[in-house]
Amino acid sequence: MKLLSINILLVSGAVLLSAPVAAESQCEALSEAYSTSADMRITASEALPRESEWGIAHCHVQGVTHEHTGIDGQEYGIRFELRLPEEWNHGFIHQFNGGTDGEVVPATGEVLPGTGSALARGFAVVSSDAGHDSYAQDAGLASGARFGLDPQARQDYGYAAVAKLHPLAVSLVEDFYATEVRYTYGVGRSNGGRHAMVAAARMPDAFDGLLVGYPGLNLPKAALQHAWDIQAFTAIEGDVRRAFSRDDLALVANAVRQSCDHLDGVEDGIVADIDACQEYFDIEQLRCEAGHTQACLSSAQVAALKAVHGGPHNSQGVPLYSDWPWDTGIASQNWRMWKLESPIDDWDNRPIIGVMGASALAQVFTTPPTEVAGDPASLEEYLLTFDFDSDAPRIYASNDTFSESAMAFMTPPGVDDPEMVEFKAAGGRMLVFHGNSDPVFSVNDTTRWYRQLDHNHDGRADEFVRFYRVPGMPHGVDGVVTADIDFLSALTAWVEEGERPDAILAGVQPDNQEALDALGDISRPLCPYPRVARYHDGDKSSADSFVCE
Repeated sequence: MKLLSINILLVSGAVLLSAPVAAESQCEALSEAYSTSADMRITASEALPRESEWGIAHCHVQGVTHEHTGIDGQEYGIRFELRLPEEWNHGFIHQFNGGTDGEVVPATGEVLPGTGSALARGFAVVSSDAGHDSYAQDAGLASGARFGLDPQARQDYGYAAVAKLHPLAVSLVEDFYATEVRYTYGVGRSNGGRHAMVAAARMPDAFDGLLVGYPGLNLPKAALQHAWDIQAFTAIEGDVRRAFSRDDLALVANAVRQSCDHLDGVEDGIVADIDACQEYFDIEQLRCEAGHTQACLSSAQVAALKAVHGGPHNSQGVPLYSDWPWDTGIASQNWRMWKLESPIDDWDNRPIIGVMGASALAQVFTTPPTEVAGDPASLEEYLLTFDFDSDAPRIYASNDTFSESAMAFMTPPGVDDPEMVEFKAAGGRMLVFHGNSDPVFSVNDTTRWYRQLDHNHDGRADEFVRFYRVPGMPHGVDGVVTADIDFLSALTAWVEEGERPDAILAGVQPDNQEALDALGDISRPLCPYPRVARYHDGDKSSADSFVCE
């Protein structure tokens, strides 16, 4: 690639662009510099001042690479944006995005909402749409996953977009600053966490560190849970949205808390020992006795919750995904929005799994794809009629047109028996975290993955992978949870200083009023698996009073 002629100053280990380089003309020159590149097109480049909404002076670059026309006649390409801070710390972050991708999420490198951006710390950050535009097709609510009708777009979404874009983005960063990237990271949550785990397996020497948040490592299997949930919850009242009131789920959460809060040595509203809790809590205690309807659950509700927490099975009783732990986050708005009812009028208030989940299962995760209608009722009907004997095996299917099954292009190679030998040999480090109340991807699935990895490394997987389970956390930072956690600093200290992370400080985010009201302004140590934070002595609101054991 063509190297730009750039003046730089080195101050305190960071690269500071000199005044001419920081000028708008220098940033915009990128478009011209790559106008004849066969690898990518830079479609826009603009210098943004510190006074912009991003709060940091940087060069904002937009481009596209690997364009193609799909077999469905649609135009595809990997659209991306790259943000290059004026004060660069020699680090680069590939930001992996969530959901079905399809949108270039601003490249800030945010690890968790409310915990600050990597861009503000001086990292150059790239973000992409993973090879498809969710808004390009006119298919209603099915548009976001319609790319599943093209095999190349499927592959790009699964793993190829990261593999194609990553070396180009690194080269662009190094060309811009006229010096090498010192440390390369990948950061993602949900589907983005899956991207990171896939990258570790398929690109083992590409990243120094990977930060993996609540990953959908077996995403096609997890999509089967959507159909399982919709069928189980709809059976209660005939409408998934009426299956449980908020009071019903608060009743469950309080019962879990009453059964398990004390297991970590203190009753503080946090169920830290999630494994022991599964032995103590029994949903049957909430079943209504004859003649009672208040402060209890109907037999149909109990049966549905048991089925959902047990995970999907076929008619022979063979598990198709994972079981789920009972935890307090079941009462969160996040849990409800994913599984039961959303506040989105255009969806007829149907849950996320009933709209986005249905569309992805039909069009991306099964072969051949089913071109579903894009209205809420049709999408939900697809899940209601999903057959776990005949339809579920299609996540493993392939044909002449779609040569890779969803399980092949979506999951990390070796996901059931992970070794990651090449990633470890390359000096890679990975930090994984997952909420115990995640309603989308079961923390039990991630736990089993880590336990098998640890087994394959004779109990020493923590030499290069650390796994953390966050009490009460659903699919994000909502609810009664200590989610003010600086995972990125823990990872960079491990990679750059050799400081293997142990307990990480977890507090209540200052804008999470629900958690502040329930817990107060507390802090806790977030312990690496399998250890649990237990109260020792002292101030019960302080992490210093707890030990990991």
